[in-house]
Amino acid sequence: MATLSRREFAELASLAVAGSMLPGLPSRPQQAITLEETTIAQLQDGMKAGRLTARGVTQAYLDRIAALDRQGPTLRAVLETNPDALTIADALDGERRRGKVRGPLHGIPVIVKDNIDTHDKMQTTAGSLALEGNVAVRDASIVERLRAAGAVILAKANLSEWANFRSSRSSSGWSGRGRQCRNPYVLDRTPSGSSSGSAVSVSANLCAVAVGTETDGSIISPANTCGIVGIKPTVGLVSRAGIIPIAHSQDTAGPMARTVADAAALLTALAGVDPRDPATADAQGHVAKDYTAFLDASGLKGARIGVLARTGNNPIVDTVLEQAIAVLKAQGADVVDPAPIDTSGQLGTNERDVLQYEFKTDLNAYLATMPATVKAYLDARAKCIELTRTKGIDATMDKYKLDAMLGPSGGIASLVDLAGGGGGGGGAGSSQFPAVSGYPHITVPAGFHFGLPLGVSFYGRAWSEPVLLRVAYAFEQATKARRAPGFTPTLALS
Repeated sequence: MATLSRREFAELASLAVAGSMLPGLPSRPQQAITLEETTIAQLQDGMKAGRLTARGVTQAYLDRIAALDRQGPTLRAVLETNPDALTIADALDGERRRGKVRGPLHGIPVIVKDNIDTHDKMQTTAGSLALEGNVAVRDASIVERLRAAGAVILAKANLSEWANFRSSRSSSGWSGRGRQCRNPYVLDRTPSGSSSGSAVSVSANLCAVAVGTETDGSIISPANTCGIVGIKPTVGLVSRAGIIPIAHSQDTAGPMARTVADAAALLTALAGVDPRDPATADAQGHVAKDYTAFLDASGLKGARIGVLARTGNNPIVDTVLEQAIAVLKAQGADVVDPAPIDTSGQLGTNERDVLQYEFKTDLNAYLATMPATVKAYLDARAKCIELTRTKGIDATMDKYKLDAMLGPSGGIASLVDLAGGGGGGGGAGSSQFPAVSGYPHITVPAGFHFGLPLGVSFYGRAWSEPVLLRVAYAFEQATKARRAPGFTPTLALS
């Protein structure tokens, strides 16, 4: 299989974007802009100045998908592109010509995971052949918000089929519709999941930003293994209406981006109270008008950050964590090390039991008629709340007077194993307690090992997204650890 060089990828993207001028604006020197690592702010600056158009940017991303996802390294991150994407972009360019700009996402191409309803010509299938041909009768609420914000819904992303809640031996990133999604850093390595295609699309610069979903680790883990920023919001901050569910107590959608600033801009569009999702009623008074307002390069100064205990069995992860701690201290943070959660290891089967009950209930709208097993579910859920909230994160943050907690996001990407399954990036992650509690969690790129990325996690109490964004942004600005993938076929370890 022939593989395009990175120079050829850049040239292809440049040609698609350069020269896309807004009619009626004065002519300016043609400035080619590549799509590698291009931010929302850079795209907006280009469109404002007339160097770029939404149509040109959209076409460039479509061309890049054709070159990298369908050919070349064949990432299999995208299930289908939106046949109306260019028409939507044209309409948004028209609005800009008339002086109407909806906000930071105006004309910005966004990819959404294929368990999120889009009422257009694309399907919503959770990657499953069982739902092939399903076209949603209405947009998911977050898709409505994205369209209102001026985003171009570019494509539907591949994922671990049924958000990976289907087998104990399934391969992360595999679906019946999309087959095996590939890690853009090393192609025979897992992208993790279940938001595999969303993470790979962002990391490989197939879109500006993407939307993933998480029940436990499905944003954080693929963001870690694909070297990007992922935000798992507080459950209830972002509507789940129109998203194929696993478990209502833990499910949420969230941003996936190459920078904290882009993730914050996307979160601004996604967050909000929605009558279609009763859980969002709790977000009243907690939704920020603009999450980018909390970005502060000095945000670690004076912040009190608690560190989880080391893994003890993963020196690669522990080394990255030690390096992150050194950065925090150098940036003026007050580091409490260790600050262990006393209830760690006590969840047992309670989370699994909750997810199994809620998956059946939520998927089949069966809660009101569920038989006597309901008590077992309620008991398991109560235990989950006690161990992860009351006696878990809340207790730990009270005990050590913390602003946020720090931990590893996961291990390096393991080899794809279609027979044995797995592919969560070697474990050692921090997703479980924020996921089960429903509390917010952000992962940020922190380093590399053998060319594979590793991230660190910041998490805290409910509705603490502003604090987490502040410290995550400061960490990102101090480290600048993110670098674009090189599509290496396999690692040469000898």
